Amino acid sequence: MGVSFWLEEPTDSLGGEQLDGSVDVAVVGGGVTGCSCALTLAEAGLRVRLYEAREIASGASGRNGGFALRGGAMPYDVARATLGPGRAAAFWRLTERALDRMEGLAGDALRRVGSLRLAADEKEREELRAEYDALVADGFAVEWIDELPERLAGRYFGAVVHPDDGALYPARWVRRLAARAAEAGADLRERVRVSSVEELEADHVVIASDGYPSGLVPELDEVVRPIRGQVITTERLAERLYERPHYARQGFDYWQQLPDGRLVVGGRRDVGLAGEYTSEEGTTADVQSALESLVCELLGRVPTITHRWSGIFGTTADLLPLVGAVPGRPGVWVARGYSGHGNVLGLASGELVAHAILGRSAPELELFEPKRLL
Repeated sequence: MGVSFWLEEPTDSLGGEQLDGSVDVAVVGGGVTGCSCALTLAEAGLRVRLYEAREIASGASGRNGGFALRGGAMPYDVARATLGPGRAAAFWRLTERALDRMEGLAGDALRRVGSLRLAADEKEREELRAEYDALVADGFAVEWIDELPERLAGRYFGAVVHPDDGALYPARWVRRLAARAAEAGADLRERVRVSSVEELEADHVVIASDGYPSGLVPELDEVVRPIRGQVITTERLAERLYERPHYARQGFDYWQQLPDGRLVVGGRRDVGLAGEYTSEEGTTADVQSALESLVCELLGRVPTITHRWSGIFGTTADLLPLVGAVPGRPGVWVARGYSGHGNVLGLASGELVAHAILGRSAPELELFEPKRLL
């Protein structure tokens, strides 16, 4: 019951060849960020070796709720006030481009069905409306909904549709990304745990472990706080109730229904929030019970639960990821700390670091510079 539903899907061998000797870039972490970075570098002709302590996608990239959302953890209006209108818009446009790139790479691992963010009370409705107004003002596609379907009416007080977001089979997606990296020439080494940066024979090292502390660069582990997210999956349901991913209560509740009828439900960590700030994978009785209660609210009953699991994601004090060169450590780079938005931001951030290593730094990289927190 502790195995992620996504990771149970059979997978083909990644293929590729091992490289001898030193490499141009060593990437630590076999999730979406690491595979994205390795693919971009390998396609540019660099010698790249990626290390994953378990298997590709075995961390947060194969243990999340399967949401592919634009933006970041900050609501857009808050980002606009915090970063400035131009920088906030650049951030959102970056993730929109990443979603388009994901669609071109992911195949049937991604469905561009949009997402629905719901207001659970009047306060959240006001917050949601402020974000909606800011998005409209800056020309982003978004829709406001007052009249909710019967199964949601009375429980929620309005919603916003992000029409270009997507529903994702995350492990399938990352495995495909890894296979492309291998085809491009990257050396992918699973079940190899790196114990120090110094042991890596590489000109550049990229730390791409999101919320899982690596111990390789202690100052990074100090500013990226791990959070455990718990998820459950139901048996196949006969009725089709939810066509796109839904989330509410600032992301503390989220769910999607898969094409085969299963409901994937996550969140509710606020019932034991202090205990969920951990890097230990596992499930807890209080959060699991709360997730079952959410299922009952959504369906009017609790069907058979087939899978229960958790994954670790990382958050930062300002809710922006750390992406770029690590101050005081020549040749060491980082891309992690997505605050729950790693499926899309991880793809974008891996590419940003790769382009910086290649000498083609993108202007968006300035948004996420690690030196702001280190």
